[in-house]
Parts: sequence; structure tokens; C-alpha cells
Amino acid sequence: MTLAILLIAVAGAYLWRWRRAPGAVSMKRAAAFVGGVVAVWIAVGSPLAHLDDCHLTAHMVQHLTLMTIGAPLLLAGEPGLLFLGGRRLSLTVHPVVCWLAGTAVVIVWHVPALFEVGMRWHGLEHATFLVGGLLFWLPVMRPWPTVLRWSRWSIPLYLFFATMPCDALSAFLAFCGRVVYPHYGSMHGLSALADQERAGALMWFWVTIAYLVPAAAATVELLSPARSKRTS
Repeated sequence: MTLAILLIAVAGAYLWRWRRAPGAVSMKRAAAFVGGVVAVWIAVGSPLAHLDDCHLTAHMVQHLTLMTIGAPLLLAGEPGLLFLGGRRLSLTVHPVVCWLAGTAVVIVWHVPALFEVGMRWHGLEHATFLVGGLLFWLPVMRPWPTVLRWSRWSIPLYLFFATMPCDALSAFLAFCGRVVYPHYGSMHGLSALADQERAGALMWFWVTIAYLVPAAAATVELLSPARSKRTS
């Protein structure tokens, strides 16, 4: 209930500011921000979120929703531009730092010992996944006042290399042939391994789509004749 109230307050503050600053942010971007808030609620506050205690697949859906849906949609809403657009600000980000932050969150929380800690401190775990996702997508989305140190040509490679640690983790979960997380083994019995294999396969497919589709879109944009004329 507390989380739902907080998310409603965040969405309400954004929409209130959007109504008071017409033209600062398009309706499309406002809808993206609200969609990001809804995605966060679905991941950690809806009735579906409680399935993660019994199913690793549901647990995986939570984290993937936070990092690959909620985080980029929130950034697409340009909250900085809406609330601070009249000020002279710049946020310089280094893609390596953002890449390491997003990747570390995924890998560290899936270390078995830390995974058990995360099951006891769900709020902390969810917060780090959301923050890690926001940092990861900063160089890709470039919301105001973000300034990227590298060329946009680095973005396709940035996203491509991000799939590698996730693919390694998901392949391990899918093919290791043993239950990695005792929490689910004690709750599912023999079906825990099948649940883990599904979670690994889901992560493999989801991350591939979530990262490589934007990489392909960025590449097409960079190669488009219109962009070439603007930069020539």
C-alpha cells in the first residue's frame, strides 16, 4: 500500500507539473513516464509481484521489468526537463560507468549467497535494480541534461556487450543441471529445476530483444540519410 501511494504521488507530481508547463514535454513523453511508473508498480507492487517468492521465473520477470521497461520509460519521460528545464545544468556521464553499474546489479544479486539476502531485503534489491537500470539506460536515452562523452556510434556496441554477461548468467541457470538457489528448491521440490531453466531461458530471450532491438534502431538512425545531411 505504501509503495502504491508513493508511485501515485510520483505520477501525480509529474502530471501536475506537465499541465503547468505546456510544451515542455510532449504528450508522448508524458505517457512514457506514466507507463514507467505503472511498470514499476506491476513489478514490485501488484498482486503478481508476490509470485516471486515461490517462482524464480516470476522473480526474473520482476527484475527484467524494472531494468528494461520501467527504467527506460521513466527516462523517456524527460523528468529533468520538466522539473528543472529552466536552469543551466549538465550531467556528464561515462558509458563505462553506466554499463558497469547496470551489469554489476544483475550479476551481484544472482550470486547465491547474496540472492538469499535479496529475498529477505526485497525493497533494497528492487531499488538497486531500478537505479541500476536508470544508470544503464542514461547513455542510450540521453535525457536532459545528460551529456555523453562518447559518440552515438558507441551505443550499438554498448548494448551488444551488455548482452554478454546476461547471456552467460542465463545460460548457466538454464543448463547447469542443478538448483542454484536453495530458497526455491525447498519450496518446489523436483520442479524447482524446471522453474530455474525457464527463468534462464526467459532472461536469455528477453535481454536479447531488449538490448539488440534498440541497438539496431540506433544503427539505422545513425546510417539514415537525413542524419548524415545534418552532421555533414
